[in-house]
Amino acid sequence: MADATHRPFAELLATPGVAEEVVLRSTFGFMAYHGGSLEEMTDVIAAAAAERCGASLYTVRQPPDLNWHIPSHKVAPDESPALARFLEHVDVVVTVHGFGRRGLFTSLLLGGRHRELAEHVGAALRCALPAYEIVTELERIPSDLRGMHATNPVNLPRRQGVQIELPPRVRGSTPMWADWEGPGLTPHTEALVDALASAAAGWDTATVAASTT
Repeated sequence: MADATHRPFAELLATPGVAEEVVLRSTFGFMAYHGGSLEEMTDVIAAAAAERCGASLYTVRQPPDLNWHIPSHKVAPDESPALARFLEHVDVVVTVHGFGRRGLFTSLLLGGRHRELAEHVGAALRCALPAYEIVTELERIPSDLRGMHATNPVNLPRRQGVQIELPPRVRGSTPMWADWEGPGLTPHTEALVDALASAAAGWDTATVAASTT
């Protein structure tokens, strides 16, 4: 059993082959700290969306020979100066995760404590991905996928954020895309990235409009 001084996230970051990246741009951020071999394509999706809209980015990528899942509430900024710097810089964040669960293979789940942002992102996703169900009602999201824990990094920025859980199909990591040769991301993943970037770019405009009505 680990003692009270055990720091699993710091231990992961110190593991050979693990790559941590932080890019500070706007005060809207994207995160994917279960990236690389663990929740495949989540880091790629977060990085692409951030690049397209000038958002900030924090990712952790695991190498092919590692598959270490650290629960989100144990991904601690006091174990990572880069994560602490990112969370201090951004006002809101969208954290990109991957999941696979029977009955939800075409469902995108939007948890986290910033429910207004969840609805804003959800609206963009519904337009871009009509073949998928975009779930923003917390009571319809399995409790372990809601991202509501107080120490979950998605809830640590000044205005908190949204945790989006992506099934394998929209990440382009199912046999459905076995014949896809590119260029670039699969069509569903490309539509996802565009929608996330559009939602992020339009967030300030949306909040200003809401505050003046």
